[in-house]
Amino acid sequence: MSKNELVEFVAAEAGLTKTDAAKAVDAMMKGITSGLKKDKKVALVGFGTFSAKVRPGRSGINPLTKAPMTIPAKTVVSFKAGSKLKDAVN
Repeated sequence: MSKNELVEFVAAEAGLTKTDAAKAVDAMMKGITSGLKKDKKVALVGFGTFSAKVRPGRSGINPLTKAPMTIPAKTVVSFKAGSKLKDAVN
């Protein structure tokens, strides 16, 4: 499902215009992003938990030149599905 399809679904389910639904979807994504930046974790009960984790730097090899290189540390986002979401999908 694309973002546009999600906006259309939210508009139909909530009885909103597509513009209002797009604002709601954007606000939700902004809220999740803000929560990850601030608290490193966003839990939506029944849906799942988003968490930000720091992946440490490591050494690697450039596949084109075979030269050793250092891969810098970075923050990655992970998601663990909640029980209600797992049950709904299965």
